[in-house]
Amino acid sequence: MFIYLSKKIAIPNNIHLKCVSWNKDQGFIACGGDDGLLRVLKLETQTDDAKLKGLAAPSNLSMNQTLEGHSGAVQVVTWNEQYEKLTTSDQNGLIIVWMLYKGAWYEEMINNRNKSVVRSMSWNADGQKICIVYEDGAVIVGSVDGNRIWGKELKGNQLAHVAWSPDSKILLFGMANGEVQIYDNQGNFIMKMTISCLTNATGAVSIAGIHWYAGTGGYVEPDCPCLAICFDNGRCQIMRYENDENPVCIDTLMNVVSIQWNHCGSVLAVAGSLRASNMEKEFNVVQFYTPFGEHLRTLKVPGKQMTGVAWEGGGLRIGLAVDSYIYFANIRPDYKWGYCCSTVVYAYTKPERQDYCVVFWDTKNNEKFVKYVKSLMSITTSGDFCILASKADDTHPQVQTPPDYLS
Repeated sequence: MFIYLSKKIAIPNNIHLKCVSWNKDQGFIACGGDDGLLRVLKLETQTDDAKLKGLAAPSNLSMNQTLEGHSGAVQVVTWNEQYEKLTTSDQNGLIIVWMLYKGAWYEEMINNRNKSVVRSMSWNADGQKICIVYEDGAVIVGSVDGNRIWGKELKGNQLAHVAWSPDSKILLFGMANGEVQIYDNQGNFIMKMTISCLTNATGAVSIAGIHWYAGTGGYVEPDCPCLAICFDNGRCQIMRYENDENPVCIDTLMNVVSIQWNHCGSVLAVAGSLRASNMEKEFNVVQFYTPFGEHLRTLKVPGKQMTGVAWEGGGLRIGLAVDSYIYFANIRPDYKWGYCCSTVVYAYTKPERQDYCVVFWDTKNNEKFVKYVKSLMSITTSGDFCILASKADDTHPQVQTPPDYLS
């Protein structure tokens, strides 16, 4: 995987950003910051002509709209892609739901408890429900049309994060003291999560991010870890499900501020700062990991304080909120592919299947042959030969064979 910074956009009047979120389906980027700042941007889409020439991703803006309505610092921005809505909240507890109408964003609904500040908001996978958590322990679940479904007070708890399970049956609540509590979707307590990654950690910790990949882009292998919980001290655990007793534990050695999975759950971006061994000052970095804890790359980012990271829908770019700028970085993934016997062999995942779809494209006859492979690790070719390497399960060692026409 190769990553490089490609562009930065300055926010007027040097207003510092607090958060950033990238709409995976329609490509809008929302950023919030001090003094009620809320902007929605959109990068121009690449023309077919540019794609054919292999040009870099476009950098001009096709939208740059300031949304008026917040007075305090905008601290939470989250998209509902299915219903084309943007939900935002500020330091005064004001929540605004925005809708797209004739190419511009307009205020659709507002809400304010006038009691506490919103710490986190999360739409479920199908976009029909939102869960809002307040610092004072209040939880509200509402529908996409603005109706309240249920509310609850988690007494004695300061809430900081919320995440839905992919099937919308479970809610995770991250507490200010670093605990994660598991509830059902009606607000009934189930259990406290075991946090294995904090073993031998000292001092107070807070949760930097919880992201549960919903599986919308398929999985890199069956039963793949997809729930990431990361703490500000750099410790992180990636779980297969909410009560996984054998999570993947990582120590990023960072001060973490934000995390997010890419579009297909194959790469976790962990954003924050790193202290160099021979330097007193810290510098901003984004570190990239596989679901199994393997470190892929480190991207160094200019500026003083990074506050958020967001992936583009196709997984080929990230946006970073740093000081009063949005930085963009281009991602060049390590694709699984090869070429032999006038045939291009390439693999990708499908949302509806747990194995890899491997395509053998005979470029002479323009014919395609498809093979499905579980837990594919690599494709390599040499001369007339193609090898597919996959993880064998414990009971049946696997040997993958090519389609008959390649034999």
